[in-house]
Order: sequence, then structure tokens, then C-alpha cells
Amino acid sequence: MPSAFTDLVAPSAVLWDMDGTLIDTEPYWMAAETELVEAHGGVWTPQDGLAMVGNPMSVCAPILRARGVDLPDEEIADFLNSRVAAGVASGIPWQQGAQEILAALHDAGVPMALVTSSFRRLAEPFAAAVGLFDVVVSGDVVTRPKPDPEPYLTAARLLGVDVADCVAVEDSHAGVASAVASGAHVVAVEVMQALAPRPGLSRVASLADLTVPDFARIAGGVVLDLRRAS
Repeated sequence: MPSAFTDLVAPSAVLWDMDGTLIDTEPYWMAAETELVEAHGGVWTPQDGLAMVGNPMSVCAPILRARGVDLPDEEIADFLNSRVAAGVASGIPWQQGAQEILAALHDAGVPMALVTSSFRRLAEPFAAAVGLFDVVVSGDVVTRPKPDPEPYLTAARLLGVDVADCVAVEDSHAGVASAVASGAHVVAVEVMQALAPRPGLSRVASLADLTVPDFARIAGGVVLDLRRAS
């Protein structure tokens, strides 16, 4: 048993969302959406961008087409992913506490997966740069993306663990729905969206508030609320 857990039982794995949870890419996505819509004569507001957070391309593309983007899903996905990938390539925009908790869990011997709606062209370079993920499940390798549970179930299967013994970390409505439906213990990080309480859902304001023993407590059924008073 890793010493970081003292008398607690470590989760079988921690399953991480990427955009918004580990890295602050949402501004890149919103800027790319705005550029694309405006290039086709439409209008895209910050509220429109917020409504897209956490959704798969199968949901986002029809919304963008409704705003005038006259392109098929594949070309929309290619444009958005290329813009975001270029932003990340210039320097990983880490969320507060993300690097530290990833390193701490790795040092404690906990397997980790990256489970993202972003496509491989963005997810795999990030995972390779970090070097701490045992498995990568991107949005273009599953049949039913978030909010369906398939991405998290796939990650657990590839890791060879029971998803019910895992902790999933998310920041969006669609992501939380996916993780909860998979049967994992779920932590919601309230970064850009207020996430409603639901049975068994832990909520935090920042990854900097989480410790390695916290993950063991959550895996053991404890529900944490570490949001900061406004």
C-alpha cells in the first residue's frame, strides 16, 4: 500500500477529464468557435461558448451550423482542434494544482487515465508531454461520447480495473453526467460552470484543494464539498 494513503485504501485508478479540468483550454475553444462563426457571417457570444463546454463534437457541430457555419462535422472538428492544439503547443495552460496532484498520485502508485471529448490530435500530444497517463480515451475513439458513460467505462476496461473503484474528475455538466453514469466516484471541479449537487458527487473549487488521501476517501464513499465561500 502506498505510504501516501496511510491506513486508507487507494482508488484503483483516477480518471481525468482534460479541457477545463486539467488545463485551461476553454478560452482557446471559445476563441476558435468565435472565429469560425464570424468567418461565416454569424454572431457568437461568450454565453454561447459557455453552453458548449464539455460537449462532444456531435453536439457542438450542429449548433455551429445553426449559426451559419456551412461545413460538415469533420471540417468543423478539424478547424477547432487545430486552433486549440496550436494554443496548447505554445505552452500547457495548467489549471491551478493540476500538475501537483497528478505528480502526487503518480508517486503514490495510482494508475491514471485521460478521458476527454477532445480528439486524439489534441489529447495524445498533451498526454505524451505529461507522461503520467497509463491510458488515453479521446472523443474520436468511442462510439458514444460524453455524456454517455462509454468513455469512462472504456478507460476502466483498458486499465483492467472496476470503474466502481475509480475516481473520475470532471468540470462540466456533460462530463459529470458521463462519469456518474459509469458508476465511478466523481469529483466536480467548479471552474466555468456551477455544477448542481447530486447524490455521491464531491465538489471542489480547485484541484489545489485536493490531496492524495482525499482521493482515497472519495473512493471509499466519502462525499467532499471543498468549495470556497463567496
